[in-house]
Amino acid sequence: MKILYAVQATGNGHISRAIQILPYLKQYGEVDIFLSGENANLNVGMPVKYSSKGLSLFYGNSGKLDYYTMFKKFSLKRIWNEAKQLPVEKYDLVLNDFESITSLACKFKNVPSIQFGHQASFQSALTPRPKKKDLLGEFILKNYAPSTKYLGLHFESYDANIYNPIIKSEIIEANAVNEGHVTVYLSHYSNAVLEQYLLAVPEIKFEVFSKEIKTACVKNNIYYYPISNTLFTQSMIRSAGVITGAGFETPAEAMYLGKKLMCLPIRGQYEQLCNAAALSNMGVSVVDKIEQGFNEKIKMWFSHSNSIGLTLQHSTYQLIQLLMEEAKALQANKEKTSVFEPNNFALMNELSL
Repeated sequence: MKILYAVQATGNGHISRAIQILPYLKQYGEVDIFLSGENANLNVGMPVKYSSKGLSLFYGNSGKLDYYTMFKKFSLKRIWNEAKQLPVEKYDLVLNDFESITSLACKFKNVPSIQFGHQASFQSALTPRPKKKDLLGEFILKNYAPSTKYLGLHFESYDANIYNPIIKSEIIEANAVNEGHVTVYLSHYSNAVLEQYLLAVPEIKFEVFSKEIKTACVKNNIYYYPISNTLFTQSMIRSAGVITGAGFETPAEAMYLGKKLMCLPIRGQYEQLCNAAALSNMGVSVVDKIEQGFNEKIKMWFSHSNSIGLTLQHSTYQLIQLLMEEAKALQANKEKTSVFEPNNFALMNELSL
């Protein structure tokens, strides 16, 4: 089987998930990676056959999306041409983790695909949303990368075909301990914005992972580190708690480890607002934004909040088995449908003789 796996590279979660499932996919055949986006900080660590700047989200320094940069980098002509040139028709299975160019290529060439990942869970109306729905956000979640079938991942199984998160093996195999520090990753805030509030809580040691840092350094109770998947994972495993955005992978990992968790969603990113609603329903501390008094919120959270556990009903191996069952059904339906396509009337006549 030839598999095309399209991975969204806006942020780190999609890449982290792809690294975990790639060995399992390779058990079913040859896998080619299409990496789309330019706003990830992780080392990809995978052989990439096709790449694109894609459609990426960019963040400012104060917790919001940077719409100016997003608009400046957008090119409809480039996306259109890349979709036409992507050879999706050469693959037995097109697997899409919320990547728009691959979805468009499949539409152009009438090739079925499966969307597998967190965003696929939002096809269901039962997946948590914030109290105030964003119509544009809803439209994007459902139409940014349309596919033939959907297998979603979320914190809880809110509907059929929604399964538990994929947790990386380093977390599953870890012996979690509590060394008292708080691990911090808030890519949508600058160090200058964040630092003043962390320094105002000198009794807590913070291990902050930042794209602004190239070499590890210390400032009072703040230990700064450059972005590193390995170092960040080890910091979480040893931590008392985690402060991060309202993405998917990191909150899921923190809960799986049994750590206190505080989440600050990226303002303007509807998916994170939906995640924040789900996390809040589970009892996780959610803070809308960093503003005056944030240091007091940290103190209260650190002293009084409880960890929220997360259990896995399916292993990564089992999830890939479920995915491949969907792929077999999709392929069987494709073969059945192709017999009745107008271009196959001659074949039908031959079979009837």
